[in-house]
Amino acid sequence: MNERAKLFEGWQICSNSALKRATRQLGQLYDDVIDASGLRGTQYTLMTQIHMNSGSPLKVLAENMVMDLSALGHTLKPLIRDGLVELVPDEKDRRVKRTRLTEAGIEKWQEATRLWREAHQRFEHLLGQEQAKALRDTLNLIASKDFAGRFRAGENKG
Repeated sequence: MNERAKLFEGWQICSNSALKRATRQLGQLYDDVIDASGLRGTQYTLMTQIHMNSGSPLKVLAENMVMDLSALGHTLKPLIRDGLVELVPDEKDRRVKRTRLTEAGIEKWQEATRLWREAHQRFEHLLGQEQAKALRDTLNLIASKDFAGRFRAGENKG
């Protein structure tokens, strides 16, 4: 086997590469479906987190999204500009900013949710409900703080 073939073989078994490729592909497919709402998948996901945890401080929202604060700010800017999300100072500590959907934001989120459900149903139909759930469970484990801590500590399973 030549060096180039060995490199390609290694790329095929890389979990990180496979996950990134699958994430890009699935993200594009979902974006194609929810595009009619005017939102991108990342924006919809962020608005869903805000809707589910209305009033969360930016730091908590960033942690839930597994993003740093600057990436969160970058994603929030157009949503704030378009009047879909607002930042509200914390009542006890005005330096802390909390997020919430505006009335227009709730309407846009509801519109995008109808489209997202269509994309979600397509995905589950093609992959199968049990396999889709198993995939989400695995991805949620990988996205957890516990997994990240154990990985960074060099922990091996078993």
